[in-house]
Amino acid sequence: MLLLTKEIRGKIPKLRSQENKAEQAVAIVKFFTPDSSWTWYAIEGEPILNEAGQEIDFEFFGLVEGFEKELGYFVLSELESAKGLMGLPIERDKFWQPKTLAEIAPEIFQKV
Repeated sequence: MLLLTKEIRGKIPKLRSQENKAEQAVAIVKFFTPDSSWTWYAIEGEPILNEAGQEIDFEFFGLVEGFEKELGYFVLSELESAKGLMGLPIERDKFWQPKTLAEIAPEIFQKV
């Protein structure tokens, strides 16, 4: 399965473009391991270029659910090479509809 399509590339905002939106930042794409509990929600992303200006990877920023829920950076090459507990590759949720971080993980943004 192709994790990053042209359509997604056209929809995902550039890195740091949603940083002032906090819980209202929108997750455009969802990746998951079908044989474990890890999930990545990308809210921003852009190509990583080498010195010659050629794309060598794609960097995302978003919510990662693994051992904990946290915001952070992840790259396409890591998603493409990682395997779950039974050796299954990471997949893209083909039926994902964009949601805000508040909808996905409201507990992260609760005021104390």
